[in-house]
Amino acid sequence: MTRRHILKTIAATGALAALPRISTPVLDATDSPAPAAPGASFKHSACKWCYNLPLNKFAIEGKKAGLQSIELLNLSEVPVVQKHGLTCAVANGPTAINNGFNRRANHAKFVSAFQKAIEEAAALGVPNIICFSGNRNKGQTDEEGLEVCAEGLKQIMSVAEKAKVTIIMELLNSKVNHRGYQCDHTEWGAKLVDKVGSERFKLLYDIYHMQIMEGDVIRNIRQYKDRIGHYHTAGNPGRNEFEPQDVQELYYPGIMKAIHDTGFRGYVGQEFSPRRNPLTSLANAIKICTVA
Repeated sequence: MTRRHILKTIAATGALAALPRISTPVLDATDSPAPAAPGASFKHSACKWCYNLPLNKFAIEGKKAGLQSIELLNLSEVPVVQKHGLTCAVANGPTAINNGFNRRANHAKFVSAFQKAIEEAAALGVPNIICFSGNRNKGQTDEEGLEVCAEGLKQIMSVAEKAKVTIIMELLNSKVNHRGYQCDHTEWGAKLVDKVGSERFKLLYDIYHMQIMEGDVIRNIRQYKDRIGHYHTAGNPGRNEFEPQDVQELYYPGIMKAIHDTGFRGYVGQEFSPRRNPLTSLANAIKICTVA
């Protein structure tokens, strides 16, 4: 089951300053999962949909691997991870990847659904809810799409501000995985953040997706750091592990140090599709993404 399918189902049912060094361990795929090094500067999270494990078991084993959060949960699932001492850094929201805020016809239902979700998230202590632009509409320019998104998002900001819950729009690639998706470049997303003009609207910068669309990851992270509220990881090409033995083009120790140097201390969510033992791969990814 793909993330697109999961999110489509959710929408259809209405559910809601540099430090000394960064370690670059050579990790063997047979290593046993181990907790992240103490003093980690980021909070570590992982996306539920990537791991073919029951949520209760994933919470137990993920915590052993070094997680503080499991994300992209429906709000009804949050208590499952909380009972194991974890949180949910990002909850699912009412929008779907291909059907989001860039259609005025969606605004009434999304505004109402988000207002309810924000109140529920605040009660559960969930800091972020994900949203999407939707796919490009025929005859609508990117500038027009931006204006329509901002128009809808502004209607939920007062509730988000009062509840101290941040709405984060994910940057996704429209070249490989999500053809037609509108929020597919950091500059466009940053303009939207500025247009909405609320501290409670930010971007979810997905490193894998933005490597595909524009590259120049570290420069963009530095330039747009104030508009980014969350990060996702995965190796490219393939959206798999990014350990030293993996043939892929993203150097995560350098990327994580750059993120740390911007002052970011929020959650980094692992969103790669494991080809090996998922819990071992998760523990190794957490080690790689720990700035020490």
